[in-house]
Amino acid sequence: MAEENILLIEKKNGVGTITLNRPDKLNAFNDELTFSLQDALKEMEKDAAVRAIIITGAGRGFCSGQDLQSRSISQDMGQRPSLGDSIRRRYNPIILKLRKIEKPVIAAVNGVAAGAGASLAFACDMRVVADNTVFIQSFTKVGLVPDSGSTFLLPRLIGVTKAFELMLSAEKLDATEALRLGLVNKVVAPENLMSEAMTLAEKIAAGPSKAFGLTKRAINRAIFSDLEELLEYEASLQEIAGRSDDFAEGVKAFVEKRTPAYTGK
Repeated sequence: MAEENILLIEKKNGVGTITLNRPDKLNAFNDELTFSLQDALKEMEKDAAVRAIIITGAGRGFCSGQDLQSRSISQDMGQRPSLGDSIRRRYNPIILKLRKIEKPVIAAVNGVAAGAGASLAFACDMRVVADNTVFIQSFTKVGLVPDSGSTFLLPRLIGVTKAFELMLSAEKLDATEALRLGLVNKVVAPENLMSEAMTLAEKIAAGPSKAFGLTKRAINRAIFSDLEELLEYEASLQEIAGRSDDFAEGVKAFVEKRTPAYTGK
């Protein structure tokens, strides 16, 4: 059954705000949410009245990544889903659109941003975060490799050494350290997050939007020109990882709330 209002959209003062709205699931991605977000970004791109975009999450989290509860259902039935196909259809179009849309996109990050949720924030142009925010490269916790552009974006944002450490350890990166590393633009109190993000977005929306769009195009060419190729490579690697015993064990352990016993197979 489709969830109602899984995505909230508001347009005001030249700013389009997209709110992920599965607060009871920490805004975890299911099929409906990913496709709804793709559609919302296309809508924002086409609307000339929208000159800046904010992406945020409802409730106490930004986005906890893939909804593993929904993923575990097919595994309980003895199936191994094609993660490569899922990434190509669901996540990669979101990441590519965020980079290609020639309007500044601000992630207003509240609480946890994990897995593909962290990738979503990384793909935005700027990040304003609440002081209780944590970024987690949680993929290895379930025997997977980082996807949705994380292996491409995070090393470029904070450097290869720290990015690799975070990907392997799956440890939390808090807001203070994220600011020190240059990953985020500003850290604010949770109650001030949306007002701060909106102030920034309205300032951008009142600026020379054509020049801003061309600046983003130049940055994409200088730094992100081979993003599409890397997204496809991530998907092919995730296809391999998703068919491993370690992934099956990782998801089973997550659902059962226990420590996984990995075998490297």
